[in-house]
Amino acid sequence: MRFTQNFAIPCLLFGAIASLDLSQVFDFALLFSFYSGATVCFLAGLFGARLLFQRPWEDCVAIGFCCLFSNSLMLGLAITERAYGAAALTSNYAIVALHAPFCYCLGILTMEIVRNRQKSVMPVVKSVFIAMFKNALFLGILVGFAVNFLKVPLPSPVTEAVDMLIQAALPAALFGMGGVLYQYRPEGDTGPILWVMAVALLLHPSLVWISGQALSLEQAGLRSAVLTSAMAPGINSYVFANMYGAARRVAASAVLFSTSASIITVWCWLYILP
Repeated sequence: MRFTQNFAIPCLLFGAIASLDLSQVFDFALLFSFYSGATVCFLAGLFGARLLFQRPWEDCVAIGFCCLFSNSLMLGLAITERAYGAAALTSNYAIVALHAPFCYCLGILTMEIVRNRQKSVMPVVKSVFIAMFKNALFLGILVGFAVNFLKVPLPSPVTEAVDMLIQAALPAALFGMGGVLYQYRPEGDTGPILWVMAVALLLHPSLVWISGQALSLEQAGLRSAVLTSAMAPGINSYVFANMYGAARRVAASAVLFSTSASIITVWCWLYILP
């Protein structure tokens, strides 16, 4: 998993952001509907884990991240295309483009604040700042935005090397998660796992549906936002948990069980959506 966390996933984030056309992905109603719901679910997962299951704060942040990071890429794009056709994917691409940067920045910032909670305000700010700039994922995001904004041309050997690492990112992460599922059983973690499933599969799409309707989000955008939010937690949920050594068993099991349960919940949302 060190290869995935320190090299492959940072390259994945860098490549996605460096090539992102920010002017084409911005749609306030779409992005606000999706990401406001995601943020509420992150907080619901975090505080639910603390208040309902008395988990350590570090575990709570990792569990909240599971509720935050839906599988927008591998499941969201595929299911939306099968349901509504390739022409319906424009809104999905807008969500996917900002998904990993938003989720990782929120998750890393919160985790570093929690880990340094015993310090006074200024030492906390300093520790969080230093920790974030030592984090390979955050650096991948930061460098990607720098290349994007400054329009830095990348030499062909660099892009080819980055592409090779990107191709290895998700398979390596899935392999690592499989090892955790083989080694650990979810004994004692049933409550947090069910909580993640409820928040990720039911609360998130419900919030996006309500917000999208309130903002008069057009039909194609509403479909993409609700379906993407209805996806199970993605493999990055486990990558984040493993990076901090927090709630790894919960994250791995939640990804597995939520993906299975989403077969039913996604079908329900397809029936409800216009």
